[in-house]
Amino acid sequence: MVEPSSVLAGAALRRLRRREGLTQAAMAERLDISPSYLNLLERNRRPLSARLMVALAERFDFDPRELRHDELVGGVDGLRRRLADERFADLAIDREDIVEWLSAAPQAAIAFARVFDAGGEDAAEPTTSPALEVRREIERWRNHFADLDRAAEELADELRLSNADLFAALSNRLREDHQLSVRIVPGEVIPGLIRRLDLHARQLQLSEMLPPHSRTFQLAIQLAQTEARDQLAALADGADFSSDQARELYRRHLAGYFAAAVMMPYGRFLRACEATGYDFAVLERRFGVGFEQLAHRLTTLQRVGQRGLPFFMVRTDRAGQFSKRYVGASEADFLDGQGSCPLWKLHHAFEAGGRMLVQQVEMARLDGVESRWVTFARAVERGSANQDQPGDFVIGLGIASNLAGTLAASRGLALNDGKAAPIGPGCVRCPREQCLQRSLAPTGRILHFERHVSAATPFPLEPPIAG
Repeated sequence: MVEPSSVLAGAALRRLRRREGLTQAAMAERLDISPSYLNLLERNRRPLSARLMVALAERFDFDPRELRHDELVGGVDGLRRRLADERFADLAIDREDIVEWLSAAPQAAIAFARVFDAGGEDAAEPTTSPALEVRREIERWRNHFADLDRAAEELADELRLSNADLFAALSNRLREDHQLSVRIVPGEVIPGLIRRLDLHARQLQLSEMLPPHSRTFQLAIQLAQTEARDQLAALADGADFSSDQARELYRRHLAGYFAAAVMMPYGRFLRACEATGYDFAVLERRFGVGFEQLAHRLTTLQRVGQRGLPFFMVRTDRAGQFSKRYVGASEADFLDGQGSCPLWKLHHAFEAGGRMLVQQVEMARLDGVESRWVTFARAVERGSANQDQPGDFVIGLGIASNLAGTLAASRGLALNDGKAAPIGPGCVRCPREQCLQRSLAPTGRILHFERHVSAATPFPLEPPIAG
């Protein structure tokens, strides 16, 4: 139980105000207090009253539990115990210093406690990140959540009856069932954000920088968080995560999954895929989605008795870093690494002017297993809250070569002529010895240099031991 009369909430109030993009004067007006009083609250010169705590919860969707940062570190005594370590003996930190630190910068105090408890310097390199934990959980489900899919399909059918325009239907649903109006606002109204729920004004605000398909997606996410809240919570709480950050990241993925399933309802979408030969351009237009949304949805078609083709999907930036990897049912295990192959056309799509690059590749691995895939890659520009820094990515789709013959996008590609681009899963896991693009030697192989010759490859290798 939070005791309002004893809570100094300056840091929490500042974070909330910045998140909402408000000045002190604007936030004070929303709370019916003076700007000078809010200034005192933010500087921890006044404790938070019960009335203000209620006002924060009602007008900003603020969770009072966020104020109990001291519980996460054991309070002042918990920090004193850690700071009693001999490494800090010369700093003469007293109790008043700790009280001020915990009230003025609680997040920094929590960060210090985590690093200290995990063993100091080594804690800066976590063995498991929230993103990795979430990816493992998604893979455990093979990125198909049957109950969510069916609920989204039922909702999509209801919405279709009310209005064929999905954006309009979603807007009506939010207004009539949840008393939320939808407003497209200039970027400066919600700086740094693409969507904001203003509970005080009962308004869902979307940045004008979002393209139409992203606006629809954001409305569907809001509906997921409202109408599918219990299903999202059950899935998130049922996962074995080590942190709340991983659980919230997973919940966000599930909300996006539900939103995509509303925009591309399973039955209708699969029938359209099969009728068009998975023609990406036609599917984008028919369902009013972007290529990234389409690619993600294609990895989820695994309903029992109604399975689609097993695609994998990746999203990469110009540095070659994968920020999304969905394997689905494709068994594309070569994506599970820190690097990728520069010979893969996926990385050339940034310069292709929005054209789709199609390539048949032969993937080699250190264990000697080779596999063939047809991959499709296209650059996309994602909606951004910052007009000067749009998201610049390439989306890649892939499918086993023996399944690609019927795809509209692979027509004209000679799949049976024995030719495929030789690539690998990143240099440290690639056995190809004569690759001129190699930047690192493969794991477990010995380098072999001769003084009187110079090999074309920078990493000449000893022949593998037969056996």
